[in-house]
Amino acid sequence: MLTNKAKYGLRAMCALAALPDGERLQAHVIAARANIPVKFLEAILVDLRRAGFVDSRRGAQGGHALAKPAGEVMVGDLIRAIDGPLAPVRCASMTAYEPCADCADPDNCAVRALMWETRQALCGVLDHRSLAALTQRARHEAWMRH
Repeated sequence: MLTNKAKYGLRAMCALAALPDGERLQAHVIAARANIPVKFLEAILVDLRRAGFVDSRRGAQGGHALAKPAGEVMVGDLIRAIDGPLAPVRCASMTAYEPCADCADPDNCAVRALMWETRQALCGVLDHRSLAALTQRARHEAWMRH
């Protein structure tokens, strides 16, 4: 399951993606727009900044902005930056593989094979959906509700 941290991170990034070029938002404004606790958001912004997705500046003209265009940011990469690998179990991870302690034959394990397929399907969606597409879809759905 997606953690609250990742869900909030995606909301925060959508708020930043909706900004005109050159504009920045302070953390408390992002938190209000995305309905995120400010303290939790600050920790998430640190992770996103370290991963190169957010540019943060201090001072009167400071705040947070996207570090690269929303069309170049894939949702899967954002989730990995916050939560780690997308695989439902470690033995199906490409980047954090660990065999199960109780598995006698990982290469022929039916559960691992199923979880690998699950990981591939999940990555097939998340690694091909940009932040721009996510934000555009959210705007379209909001427009349809009104």
